[in-house]
Amino acid sequence: MTHVLILFFATFSAAFMATVPPGLLNMNAAKTSVEKGKLNGVIFSLGVSSMIMVQAYIAVLISKFLYRNPEVIDILLKIALVVFAFFAVYFFVVAKRNKTQNFQEVGVSKKNSFFKGVLLAALNLLTIPYYSGLNAMWNEAGWIKFEAWDITTFVLAAGTGTFSVLYLYTFYFNKLETKTNRFSKNSNYILSALMLVLLVITLIRIFYK
Repeated sequence: MTHVLILFFATFSAAFMATVPPGLLNMNAAKTSVEKGKLNGVIFSLGVSSMIMVQAYIAVLISKFLYRNPEVIDILLKIALVVFAFFAVYFFVVAKRNKTQNFQEVGVSKKNSFFKGVLLAALNLLTIPYYSGLNAMWNEAGWIKFEAWDITTFVLAAGTGTFSVLYLYTFYFNKLETKTNRFSKNSNYILSALMLVLLVITLIRIFYK
């Protein structure tokens, strides 16, 4: 049971941090709340989180397939290495630019708020490799065993971590809006550092495997 709690906390934190920097999903959640009401913002966020859980499950299936084939087990860690390296550079470059971002507004009605969230989340193709990399790390650490309960915990943690950030944007966007540039830069530096740490850990596991 202890490893399940660790798995949930680690995955929740990773999902939370990945969603913090202002981007298409969280800014649209905020704008939906401002323009259509907080209820629509929450519904939109639920749509996004639902798709994130589907993508996290697909990521688990990919990792599970690789893990159960001993001849490609090293590929699993190398995938994680590439993913973390990419995100470390990506978040660092975004932070260095430090430019005001113009986010696309999406017209949302109460009737289709949920499906708009699902659609926008589905367009984010980086989610699956991100969670595949995390899954590889958690598996090597012994936090996930590809059993039904572990997989459910991983998927739920990914969804709730994402929803938590979107919820904050939905209800506190007015307070965050005036600090968007500084907030975005700092959070991206933190994410870059986190990815670098995961990269180093993965390298150590590859060489000492």
